[in-house]
Amino acid sequence: MSRYVIHYTLDGQRRWDFAHLEHGSVEEAVQALLAIHGEAQAEALKDIRVTRAL
Repeated sequence: MSRYVIHYTLDGQRRWDFAHLEHGSVEEAVQALLAIHGEAQAEALKDIRVTRAL
């Protein structure tokens, strides 16, 4: 697993979080964000992109 930065918008506010992901895919990022913010925020997550952390 590698460390990635997930850039996203939540309720109109730009945010970012770190996560350990296997492949760095958007699908993995969504699952990580749902674990952080909860399933209730699934519809509020927008503009998700993943980059490898330095």
